[in-house]
Amino acid sequence: MDSLTQIALGSAVCVAVMGRRTAMWKSALWGAGAGTLPDLDALIDHGDALLNMVLHRAESHSLFFLSLLAPLLAWIAARGHQFLRWWLALWLVLITHPLLDTMTIYGTQLLQPFSDYPFGLGSMFIIDPAYTLPLIIGVLAAWRCKDATRGLRWNLFGLMFSTLYLGWSLVAQHLVEQQARASLRENGVLAQRVLVTPAPLQTLLWRVAAIPDDSADPVFHEAYVSVLDGKRPLRWTAHARGSDLLVRHATAPPVARLSAFTHGFVKAAVSPDGQLRITDLRMGQEPDYVFNFDLGPLDAVGQTPATPHSGRPPIGPALRWISERMFGKDVPPPWLTPPQ
Repeated sequence: MDSLTQIALGSAVCVAVMGRRTAMWKSALWGAGAGTLPDLDALIDHGDALLNMVLHRAESHSLFFLSLLAPLLAWIAARGHQFLRWWLALWLVLITHPLLDTMTIYGTQLLQPFSDYPFGLGSMFIIDPAYTLPLIIGVLAAWRCKDATRGLRWNLFGLMFSTLYLGWSLVAQHLVEQQARASLRENGVLAQRVLVTPAPLQTLLWRVAAIPDDSADPVFHEAYVSVLDGKRPLRWTAHARGSDLLVRHATAPPVARLSAFTHGFVKAAVSPDGQLRITDLRMGQEPDYVFNFDLGPLDAVGQTPATPHSGRPPIGPALRWISERMFGKDVPPPWLTPPQ
């Protein structure tokens, strides 16, 4: 999740655990600092854009390493008072950070150094005001409220609401995935790999991407589903995924690395200057994706550092479309609508 959300969650958790055992401002600030600490790994440059991507949320998001860090932070924060309580509070702050990140689709390596498997449930967009605002309101109320007990109740309410919202996101994702799989079967598409992620900033509208079981199939399928669509049939669009290029360069380290990190949700193409371009299909939509990498000429893939290219649709039209489509209005995405 974004830094503001992690700061808010860290503060809320620390305030809830410490309660009236220390000054509210102290627990809130320590929670904010510890809550954003794991994301400092984004400052590390591995010398390659693709490596920077797949190595983010790795050791710094490990439940094992963060558990080792917790008592050290607690010793600094406690200064001889309430050490065990600070230990519990800061441990919860540290581990809820990667656990929340796991709700997004990016990929969080919770089990480092024992496994580099990237966990990503994908039921939350990286920024979602409905999750973040209750946390912020709860912490501010706890900080400013003259009645400490009442303030702590506000903070607890914010944590409860945000947690219930996470639960809702999983339920909505499951319902959309069932609908999408049924629609694929009706259309004769055999696809075990089906990705369901929310469109930006909410959990009513979802993007579905499906890759056919046949590795030689040249296309993947994409659709948008709102939980308010009712029984309206899904509108699927097919897009090239460069299966021939993926097969030909499957053993090239950067291709293999991104394919493993995304669980196979990648496509390949030849860039305008003749390089192999590989794309993470999980974040973005056709034809604009956050993570695209040029890997060098076709006869020398991976011999030079990957060059990143990020694509996004026009923000204004995209947000207007989401605000209509999320409530069940049947309008096509602006980036797929031909100009008038």
